[in-house]
Amino acid sequence: MASVIVVGGGKVGSSVASLLLDAGHGVSIVERAEGGAASLQRRLVKAAIVLGSGTEAATLERAGVRGADVVAAVAGADETNLVVCSLARFEFGVPRTIARIVDPANAWIFEADMGVDVALNQADLLAHLVAEEMSLGEMTTLLKLRKGRYSLVEEKVDPEAPVVGKHYEEVEWPVQCRIVGVIRDGDLIDVTSDVVLRPHDEVLAVVHSNSMAEVARLLGAPAG
Repeated sequence: MASVIVVGGGKVGSSVASLLLDAGHGVSIVERAEGGAASLQRRLVKAAIVLGSGTEAATLERAGVRGADVVAAVAGADETNLVVCSLARFEFGVPRTIARIVDPANAWIFEADMGVDVALNQADLLAHLVAEEMSLGEMTTLLKLRKGRYSLVEEKVDPEAPVVGKHYEEVEWPVQCRIVGVIRDGDLIDVTSDVVLRPHDEVLAVVHSNSMAEVARLLGAPAG
């Protein structure tokens, strides 16, 4: 499992750390507020809590940055997250850095030459997610991938959907869509060319944002 340093112990940071701990990763959390650090230590007993600023090299060293696989900078200030990633990459050579973008207007600067491998624009991701959920009927977005360009989605096949009664290979799926599974009567079945799609099948797919509407049309009820 990976060794991860999370900089910023607020609601976002503590949630990230909790998920990573549950997955078995080693986690150190850097938190500058003494009260916040004490609270984290009580709630996340498996994490190493380091009191200090993640923008200081000495603090990152105390958090174990020289042996870290990933540094995730998720503090509430963009300038903090940029400095953390720059230090992690250029001073300590951390293999992977992830930064939270707080203000979408600053997204342009979160680039590789600033030490950022992955930039998560929370406002942009949320806006697109809300827009998709409003426009895609019964389709549910389970996971965002590659900065929101792709999504893992799930939808039950409507009894009147265009795909009902067709073999999988007969359906003209969008180019940037991959069906990864079908759940039928509670069982996961293999997606092979001869599978016939039935009403109420739960289809799991990885879909590019440009193809979401077309997949929703194939699996959903015909437009009235």
